[in-house]
Amino acid sequence: MKAWKLEKLGGQLFLVDLPTPEVRPGTVRVRMEVSVLMSYMRDYVAGKLPIYNAPKEPFIPGGNGIGMITAVGRDVWHLQPGQRVAISAHVVADENVEERGQFLLGVTAVGDVAVAMQASFPDGTLAEEVVLPKSIVTPVVGLDHVTSTELATTMRHLVPYGGLLRGRLAPGETVVVVGATGAYGSAASLLALALGAERVVAAGRNQDALAQLVRLGKERVVPVGLCGDLAADTKALREAAGGGAHLAFDMVGAARDPNATLAALRSLRQRGRLVLMGSMTVPLPLSYLELMMNGWEILGQFMYPADAYLRLLALVRGGLLDPRAITVRTYPLAELPSAMDAAARASGLECVALDHGAK
Repeated sequence: MKAWKLEKLGGQLFLVDLPTPEVRPGTVRVRMEVSVLMSYMRDYVAGKLPIYNAPKEPFIPGGNGIGMITAVGRDVWHLQPGQRVAISAHVVADENVEERGQFLLGVTAVGDVAVAMQASFPDGTLAEEVVLPKSIVTPVVGLDHVTSTELATTMRHLVPYGGLLRGRLAPGETVVVVGATGAYGSAASLLALALGAERVVAAGRNQDALAQLVRLGKERVVPVGLCGDLAADTKALREAAGGGAHLAFDMVGAARDPNATLAALRSLRQRGRLVLMGSMTVPLPLSYLELMMNGWEILGQFMYPADAYLRLLALVRGGLLDPRAITVRTYPLAELPSAMDAAARASGLECVALDHGAK
């Protein structure tokens, strides 16, 4: 089979011929149909993202996709060959302990347990066939009318779904999404609507991207162009939220200052919740008294619960979430370098994927 191998972060990326991998107990083998690329895949491969910890030996990168099961190992009870499945990158140890090890397949691992887990499953999805832990494979049921390419966009929604669940979003609430014009922020805005938010305040700096969200969400999406001034942005967000939001969701990546996050926090009404799923290169200054007097909650969230993909696919089946709202641009497997360049340039409502069947 064909597969992409990365020598190391910052090393050579090359297309190779490898034997088809054999299943092990507790694993399934999947023939890949579509793999979605991270928007930052090019920088990741180039070794420009020092927070990522890849396998020490050459490995197949790539963390998620849609495919068809071709074989199952021992101790696999429900998954069967011939099933179309969605693949998550988030691998969590299945021992019954308080704090479970976790890593992102084909991407990164942090901590001794995570590194050991990664060594057991070093290879990701950028290959014609992959062997995966059964826990990250979800059957796609009742969606025969949706193509695998269209289904690939659900991976954009999966990460913010974890944050919206953590933030206890309830139908009828108002949500502020900061970073709404990025890949995950755009998906979070659409997902909040699908989950019943009365109003989504989409905040960002790209006016064209904000206008696209308004067209998709109609009167339920209120755009706010952030200017970087804390007081002005806070005022604009609160006004757009009708006096204050129930939930604020921060998806800004590698923020160089805390102003957007603080504006999101201060956009909350009393007893509101702020979910943090982005990243920041500086400390977040918080006022003890301000938090206490307003009863605000600040919730950090990494990834999503184990049943998130099942619940997400149910939203698609029920017609609540339209996977076609995000446009997919596909490239053949052999054109990964060009696809990475396209992913780096893509807008928040564009998704770049590899079509493993294309030539």
